[in-house]
Amino acid sequence: MDNVVDEKKVNQVVDSRKGEPPEKGAPPESDDARGYELPLLLFAGFRTLIDRLHAELARQGHPDARPAHGFAMQAIGVRGASASDVGRRLGVSKQAAGKTIDRLIALGYAERTDDPADARRKLVRLTPHGIDMLRRSAAIFEELRTEWASALGARRLRALESDLRTVVPPDAFRLDAAGWLGGS
Repeated sequence: MDNVVDEKKVNQVVDSRKGEPPEKGAPPESDDARGYELPLLLFAGFRTLIDRLHAELARQGHPDARPAHGFAMQAIGVRGASASDVGRRLGVSKQAAGKTIDRLIALGYAERTDDPADARRKLVRLTPHGIDMLRRSAAIFEELRTEWASALGARRLRALESDLRTVVPPDAFRLDAAGWLGGS
């Protein structure tokens, strides 16, 4: 693969513990653990799930769906939202949100409508095609979770989820990943 740092998955910037013995009393499985591996493994797990989701969505009739579209569609929500609201929820500018919204409209996932509460405002709403993509996504995520439970064992997967809930703050479920990764 040409997008992998290297075949050994080594952090090429710094590996501060090279050559140091493991900490006294450290469990054997942590001997090779490096601090930078935890976020990379968590991100790789996320990326694996999202890539598999989109491959299956493509097979099920949504070949143009992209990860950013799912975040944007969640930001639009079931009641609809203005472009400003979508941008705020995604952590991007109104203009960046507008580009994503335009793409969702071009793909048939969303539409612009008048805001019944304010004639000066336009809302973006999900279309039946957009709702179909979200419903299929939910079902595919269930299938992927089942696969992980088969690979790890149901008890270990539940423990992993529980442990992550312990260390991840409750307000960490945010939609602004694209803006955060992009530095917005």
